[in-house]
Amino acid sequence: MTDLVVKAAYATVATEDGQVFVGFVDARDEAYALFRQPVGGGPIWFEVNDEDFGAEDAIAGAGIGAEGLVITLSPAKMGRFGYASRVAVRLKACEGADDAVRALQKMGVAGL
Repeated sequence: MTDLVVKAAYATVATEDGQVFVGFVDARDEAYALFRQPVGGGPIWFEVNDEDFGAEDAIAGAGIGAEGLVITLSPAKMGRFGYASRVAVRLKACEGADDAVRALQKMGVAGL
């Protein structure tokens, strides 16, 4: 079971101010999952629905399966996410998902 779910309608990949951004957005209720990393590599910032629910180096692992893109959070960072242990990003009807997942692979998200 997943603790947080984003039913993504579309995904974006952008580079701005020396950072690569990968976002998955549910257009109906404005829920989102956002990944950010410096262009040259480095720690990945991950947040869900609000900057207050995010942290650097929060991702312990990731995978794609029946639930979509599932992010397992580092136990040390779970408090930043309301003590959720996993986040699922549903990709079934997500426009741009393939490009976004490839960008996450380039970032080095563990498990992808």
